[in-house]
Amino acid sequence: MSGTPAKIFTNGSMSFGERIARLHKKRQELIRPVQENPRDYVLMSVRALAEQLRTDPATIMRIVQGLGFEGFRDFKTYLHELAIANATSLQGMQATVSAGDSNSVSQGRKALEQDLQNLHALRNTLDMERLASVAEKIHRARSILVLGGDMAIALVEFLEYKLTLLGMQVITATSPGKAFHAARNVGKRDLAMAISFRRGLRQTVEGLQRARANGAFCVGITDTFVSPIARFANVSFLAPVEAPFSNSYVAPISLINILFTLCAHHRRARTLAILKKVDQEQRHGYRWYEG
Repeated sequence: MSGTPAKIFTNGSMSFGERIARLHKKRQELIRPVQENPRDYVLMSVRALAEQLRTDPATIMRIVQGLGFEGFRDFKTYLHELAIANATSLQGMQATVSAGDSNSVSQGRKALEQDLQNLHALRNTLDMERLASVAEKIHRARSILVLGGDMAIALVEFLEYKLTLLGMQVITATSPGKAFHAARNVGKRDLAMAISFRRGLRQTVEGLQRARANGAFCVGITDTFVSPIARFANVSFLAPVEAPFSNSYVAPISLINILFTLCAHHRRARTLAILKKVDQEQRHGYRWYEG
């Protein structure tokens, strides 16, 4: 179906810059402003875009096809994803201010509503069978490397805690040096998971590339098909992080919790044996306050 991600991102290993490089030099320069500021062009019709770039609609269509898209609708969908990937916190805050509603309580309600929309989007797009296959691979893996940095460190630690509870051998890499060395040491018997959103954090993307080059099965968690995480992982899952400004991790947390649940039930007898030991600590362990 035209306009669906599966069709638009079939050639998913190519970035927009790599697509543009295939064009004649004059056309590269013509379309460059769109690459640099996709948000400014995403709502334009082909005629409006041609007028903005001071050319004609026929030339725009030839450029669109040269970039690897069948039609202008597919190109606009791609631009929408690029706009998401390149969004900044400042842009989100400015959009909130320009909307004319400065009431903090109202903005809080909007943030809650956006979180609900993100969860709804995850529910509608998540391929549960594909995620279950990842749970199976996690059980078979010798070790699991989880890559992430910056704000995503919280997600890395959440996933590590969940998988460690199930007895998995988990290594986390949240700094550039650790990402380099940890990814260098994984191989065909290991699984690597990379968590990064928007344009993708360099240390996470490069760690993912290195792990895959070494033969590890690579899983990505990101928010758009144009993310380098989606391009370089063997399999990736999208969890929206849209928020009035900055990122909201409600949907990624839910995705990780679903994966944990699938892992727990994949080998239920093993999980129950582990939880029987955990149960004693949760009932009588020194960590818990008794007042």
